[in-house]
Amino acid sequence: MIWSFIKIVAFVALVAVLTLLAGRLVDEGSGLRLIIANTEFSLGPLQAAIAAAVLVLAVWIALKVLGLLVATLRFLNGDETAISRYFNRNRERKGFEALAEGMMAIASGDGRVALAKAARAEKFLGRPELTNLLSAQAAELAGDTRRATAIYKRLLADDRTRFVGVRGLMMQKLAEGDTDTAMKLAEKAFSLNPRNEDVQNTLFRLQTGSGDWRGARRLLSAKHKQGLLPRDVHSRRDAVLALQEAREVFDEEASIEAREAAIAANKASPDLIPAAAMAARGYIAKGKPKLAQRLLVKAWGAQPHPDLAAAFAAIAPDETPQQRLKRFEPLMAARPDHEESRLLKAELNIAAEDFPAARRAMGALAQAHPTARTLTIMAAIERGEGSPEAVVRGWLARALTASRGPQWVCDNCHNIEAEWAPVCGNCGGFDTFTWREPQERGAGMSSGAAVLPLIVGERAERPPESASFIAPVADYVIEDEASEAADDGEEEDEK
Repeated sequence: MIWSFIKIVAFVALVAVLTLLAGRLVDEGSGLRLIIANTEFSLGPLQAAIAAAVLVLAVWIALKVLGLLVATLRFLNGDETAISRYFNRNRERKGFEALAEGMMAIASGDGRVALAKAARAEKFLGRPELTNLLSAQAAELAGDTRRATAIYKRLLADDRTRFVGVRGLMMQKLAEGDTDTAMKLAEKAFSLNPRNEDVQNTLFRLQTGSGDWRGARRLLSAKHKQGLLPRDVHSRRDAVLALQEAREVFDEEASIEAREAAIAANKASPDLIPAAAMAARGYIAKGKPKLAQRLLVKAWGAQPHPDLAAAFAAIAPDETPQQRLKRFEPLMAARPDHEESRLLKAELNIAAEDFPAARRAMGALAQAHPTARTLTIMAAIERGEGSPEAVVRGWLARALTASRGPQWVCDNCHNIEAEWAPVCGNCGGFDTFTWREPQERGAGMSSGAAVLPLIVGERAERPPESASFIAPVADYVIEDEASEAADDGEEEDEK
């Protein structure tokens, strides 16, 4: 309101000033005399002022018309002018509208419309770094992979779009299942843009899937230096990769390098059970049993596991059952109340034929947490104490349908593996296996092939030592079954 009042007052003042000036010029009486072509023009003061204003206006209009003519001539000649800029702005507006509509079509899943809008945007904009990417995505959405590949290859020619082209080709190869070519493209994309997390994760997944543990460790180190990976996560994953690298070195019979790598992996992540077991065996091979024993006791205190017990037994493989039972006391004392420690103590006592001690070690474990292993141990104890055959077979029959107990379970897809692995074979997750009991209990135990012959009375092949100490327990029951079967056969022959 105040601003409108001020404008009105200013306009009135301007009119008043102009009126006073015009009156002053009229009062003075002097004028302007012009002679043009022997013709005399006499103009009064006010008329002279108006003529001057008209002359200035006419000159200004003439200059503008002249400028328009010059601009038209330059436009026809191909030079940039105001006219060309006007048409260019109009084309850019139409091009960006088509680009936006194409992006909306991709978001809505309409590949054909997106292709048409991409072509229109290319026509008006002439900027392939923008429109080629839209065209490639639209072609993929429409199912035209050949056209998308051709567009991605065109992006490789420009430094600004080379990374986008390489990444697009990489994603296409992944979709086709060509992991070898995809990994090469991922390495190239990583060299072009080392800080891109999506490329880093893709390359890491491909490297771990193909067994390139050394390359995966380099990538992990670069990611940690860039601040994209916390220190504890980096240490754990690097330990897993170092462990797997050591395993492969063991397979190649280069034991020195393998021992050093396993020991380094265990130092980086002491709670990694396979690393602790392998490092202990490395110390044993180097003639350092005390270091191996100290390492295994520490790892047992963190997480008891049968592989650790097997490695502990490998320190003195030729000892008697009584000597082994005594030597294992420091290991079991690290976690005396843990289920694995109680089962281990029971198995050692069975091997030493001290069945009352084995029963005391088991306690009520078979009733509180019946697993195939606990029930098989109870069958061995009953057999050793001379219980009726029906009792022994009853425990073994329950073992066939009982829970397997703790196993290596993937935290992502709940896949179960017999041995630890750095990568889940089902979902491809890295370092997702944990030693725990599955949510869904399956029938039978992991060494079920060693349990079934106990019932039918046939001798089974002894399970691997790394599985658990169930082997001597199974052998004990098997030997009694076999001897009784032999006695029955001799009686039949006599009859």
